[in-house]
Amino acid sequence: MQRAMRLLECVAGHTYGAPAKQLARETGLALPTAYHLLRTLVHEGYLRRDKGLFFLGDAAVRLSSSSAQQKRRSTMVDALARWRDAIGVPVYYAQYREGEIEVMCVSDTPGNPAVQEWADFRETGHAHAIGQCLLSQLDEEARRDHLDRHPVRAITPYTVRDSASLLRRLDQVGRMAPVTERQEYALGTVCAAIPITVGTTAATMALSLPFHQADRLPSAVRQLQVEIGRLLGSLALSISI
Repeated sequence: MQRAMRLLECVAGHTYGAPAKQLARETGLALPTAYHLLRTLVHEGYLRRDKGLFFLGDAAVRLSSSSAQQKRRSTMVDALARWRDAIGVPVYYAQYREGEIEVMCVSDTPGNPAVQEWADFRETGHAHAIGQCLLSQLDEEARRDHLDRHPVRAITPYTVRDSASLLRRLDQVGRMAPVTERQEYALGTVCAAIPITVGTTAATMALSLPFHQADRLPSAVRQLQVEIGRLLGSLALSISI
């Protein structure tokens, strides 16, 4: 396995391909061993051979793409965990993807649990801070399209009552201002979401608190904004996936 990986890494370093003899020399493998491993890698789709030169195959490209995506996700997970511990609140990361609200990552602890998704987050974007924050980043046509597919409905006594009221509220949200909601999605909970825009991607980092700790919300939001600002450059690639 290690010898095969050395060959793959060596081939990856040759954009225009390389012959078996050169690959054997650069990896320190005996030529018969290199030939055997190269044939196996071609058979498995990790390499392809063209006019005596070896190139990365589709399987290797897919493996590389998957590995890179896992690394980017790991970067996001680590960041949320640090913020969770530093602020002492559950932290959420969500995007608006292909017309839907998607919570991509949640970091919480038994002592500070995340809000339970008792009503589908995708269908109740009008009711929670994450959804309102993402919708506030869309243009009017995209907002109305979303609400046509996921109509406003009251899920607690505090939920906004109709789409017209929600649209007025979204229009009043400052471009990069946090969005807060109190018990609109879940009784006993307050939430805030901070808008993040990387390229054309609408995204948000959010946090939640029990209602009896609502007085902590403004300071927790400010702290999260500072933390995001420190790492936004390094997280940009993770956000844009």
